[in-house]
Amino acid sequence: MTPKNVASAVVEAPMMNDKEHWPPEHPQVNYGRRAVLLVNLGTPDGLDFWSIRRYLKEFLSDRRVIEANPVIWSLVLNLIILTFRPKKAGHAYAQIWRKEENESPLRYFTREQARKLDERFPGVKIEWAMRYGQPSIKEKINELKAQGFDRIAVIPLYPQYSATTTATVNDEVFRVLMKMRWQPTVRIAAPYFDHPVFIEALAKLLKSHIASLDWEPDMVVNSFHGLPQEYFDKGDPYHCHCHKNSRLLREAMGMDADHWRLAFQSRFGPKAWLQPYMDKTVVELAQQGVKKLVVITPGFASDCVETLEEIAIGVKEMFIEAGGTHFSVVPCLNDSDIGVDMLQALVEQELQGWD
Repeated sequence: MTPKNVASAVVEAPMMNDKEHWPPEHPQVNYGRRAVLLVNLGTPDGLDFWSIRRYLKEFLSDRRVIEANPVIWSLVLNLIILTFRPKKAGHAYAQIWRKEENESPLRYFTREQARKLDERFPGVKIEWAMRYGQPSIKEKINELKAQGFDRIAVIPLYPQYSATTTATVNDEVFRVLMKMRWQPTVRIAAPYFDHPVFIEALAKLLKSHIASLDWEPDMVVNSFHGLPQEYFDKGDPYHCHCHKNSRLLREAMGMDADHWRLAFQSRFGPKAWLQPYMDKTVVELAQQGVKKLVVITPGFASDCVETLEEIAIGVKEMFIEAGGTHFSVVPCLNDSDIGVDMLQALVEQELQGWD
């Protein structure tokens, strides 16, 4: 570029008095603030067919969640699953829906977790989002960026890593950043399945729950959400994270392996999923003489349809029908003091170096 061209490329600002700003139409630039974004899986906005169908379509269209031939899966999803599954899912959600707030427990507890954490961190904004459904990751990151939060710590509320959960949150966060010219600095928290504060929180929760019962359990079962066996075979570490999580919790409880089990729930479709299956496990335990069962679900940060309907209602019925007499599900950490204390420790860890 010649000196003449250089000179012509320079735009000289006009003379300004103390009340004028240049350029007049330029928006105020905000920056230098810290935020934390909690992200959970998602939930329908309502109980009607179309709300549930919309949620299921977004969730089940994710190539991280369903690793099938996209053409074939699109036909199966749109012609079969989204025609019949919303009604069945709607019935399940209706049994656990928080009618006073007109929302699912997952949305309620995630929002409360963020609200209570926000009170503990003056000068830091704690927000929440859903990977599928509303409020979206895109909406929240754009809002935070516009408000001057240029350092954002994202905490996926999945203790154990899986490509179907943590990775798809990461994907969405970076898709949002790809559209920004001035990107905020973003950190994504590591899975916390073996974090000492998480194990301690689960142990406190489990001990407190057992102490509240008027009976002693013969067995404690750790129920984790299932995953297709094929995903594990391809290298997904989720199975290993679940087993280590369960072992560390058993050790923290001081319980022997004879009174401790791990199983996987929520499978669907004809292909093999991670085993042992939760439904078959509780039936077998009852048939073997186990009468009193406590179930804890360490893979869920908040109670949801999988814990409140599938386990607390459906699996309980299977266990009782097979000969069991007592069955109780430990609530998730939710927005309890134990749970929020644990999340506070994770947030403090992620904010280190950003003071």
